[in-house]
Amino acid sequence: MLTSKEQKRAADEISNSSNTIGKGTYLEGNIETYGNIRIEGKVTGNIKSKSKVALGHQSHVQGNIIAQNADIEGEVKGKIEITELLVLKATAIINGDIVTGKMVVEPGAVFNGSCKMGAAIKDIKIGAENNNGVTRSITQPEIKTV
Repeated sequence: MLTSKEQKRAADEISNSSNTIGKGTYLEGNIETYGNIRIEGKVTGNIKSKSKVALGHQSHVQGNIIAQNADIEGEVKGKIEITELLVLKATAIINGDIVTGKMVVEPGAVFNGSCKMGAAIKDIKIGAENNNGVTRSITQPEIKTV
């Protein structure tokens, strides 16, 4: 049995992990992570992170994004829910609604949708559940290099 100190250390290691979807990569499927994720390629599917999502200036995401923090330089078509801080860089193009704690919008960013700020956002849960409350396994996404 792990002590509370060991459990906290294990949780910190998971949340400090980092993932990257590189330029020229196309991913079809949902992404869920406890750690940070940086996307330079294209993703068709939802992204959920208990940490930070960073989208590079040539990134394209068609799906919803749920995270603690996010920096967006690329294009998003979908709803964005950020519990703390959302930063829309000058090259960002957002087509969808935003719910966030705080937001910074640089001059040049494009945003088409509604925005709610300061609203209480529910806790980010990793792992999908069906109608019976049973957690189902997450399948491996299909990754293609273009």
